Amino acid sequence: MELTGRLIKILPEVRGESQRGPWVRGGFVVETDDTYPRQVAFTLFGEDRLAMLQTLVLNAPVVVTFSPESREYQERWYTDLRCIRVVPFTGAAPVAGQPMAAAAPAGQPMAAAPMASQPMAAAPAAPAGPAFASQPAGSDDDLPF
Repeated sequence: MELTGRLIKILPEVRGESQRGPWVRGGFVVETDDTYPRQVAFTLFGEDRLAMLQTLVLNAPVVVTFSPESREYQERWYTDLRCIRVVPFTGAAPVAGQPMAAAAPAGQPMAAAPMASQPMAAAPAAPAGPAFASQPAGSDDDLPF
């Protein structure tokens, strides 16, 4: 999944030790530019993922690619948005194979993309026969199904 917004906060790093060795977790918060802006927190695991944050500037637009994950603990559900990639939003055309939300410059409406003219597929033929099965003569149920 992908989200475009403004980077408003970088969360502190948390370090720990597990059976598999040391680990590090960090995060950041992005605010969307919708009619009703939303603040969304993302988590990053590992030094390589945390290094992505070093090139970003606060209050700059970013594009976040993430994976939502949920888990249950003591009959309660917790959802985590794990960041896969975060890059500065350039507003340029997306690179092939990498979808990116585009925004129009301030004060200009977005142009609609031309639609490809493709013939519509024909609807499947309706089966022959009555629309529903008839009821037995002695049935007191007047429902058609």
